[in-house]
Amino acid sequence: MSATFAALSDSTRRAILVRLKEGPASVSELAEPFLISQQAISKHLAYLERARLIEKRRDGRQQVCRLNPEPMQDVAAWVEQYRRFWEDALGQLDSLLHELHPPKNKRPKT
Repeated sequence: MSATFAALSDSTRRAILVRLKEGPASVSELAEPFLISQQAISKHLAYLERARLIEKRRDGRQQVCRLNPEPMQDVAAWVEQYRRFWEDALGQLDSLLHELHPPKNKRPKT
């Protein structure tokens, strides 16, 4: 999971993953919208591949990448545990605050 978090920490890599949600793409297609070198894109792709967030395959002379969502599902499940924890904790805090400082009844407008 650490490799997934590290890979997701970069905005270029996140943008590449967003593009790959639409479907597989060649390295040159993925590099197109960025103002960085093809070599820099290749380094980002290698990082994503090491984190298992993408898979590469050869198609003739091109390398085609596709999204592998499984590592993100693991992260989402881990984060979900903490979402529930914080919702419970904040719910308890909200109840306590209402107990300590009950809302004042407003008089109806006449």
